[in-house]
Amino acid sequence: MKAIGLALLLIPFVLLVSAAPMFAHHSFAGEFDNNKPIKLRGTVTKIEWMNPHAYFFIDVKDEQTGNTSNWAIELGSPNGLVRLGWSRNSMKIGDMVVVEGSMARVKMNLANARSVTLSSTGQKLGAASSETYAR
Repeated sequence: MKAIGLALLLIPFVLLVSAAPMFAHHSFAGEFDNNKPIKLRGTVTKIEWMNPHAYFFIDVKDEQTGNTSNWAIELGSPNGLVRLGWSRNSMKIGDMVVVEGSMARVKMNLANARSVTLSSTGQKLGAASSETYAR
């Protein structure tokens, strides 16, 4: 009898814990503003190739002040990026890139990429972004 009571207590807990990862994912419109396009030029400082979104970071120099700030750039999933021609080696730390995308609604120095142009090759790659579906 104790085993049944314990099982009845554990079932809701297991369901809640297994559903937690679903709460972590966000919609494009919830975090980014499609009406705030941005174009950034910078040097890649870090690359995170992981699910559910790949990220890379770039140092961007403000032309007016001369100050440099580090921006986080969100891409789609690694699988989506591979389907668009990306590989883990498409971009390396130190590469110059041009990013076109949308600014975050609240967070500073965060953008969602629509496309990334690699300065070394001139190749323009899609970003597998959820922005495509937010229109």
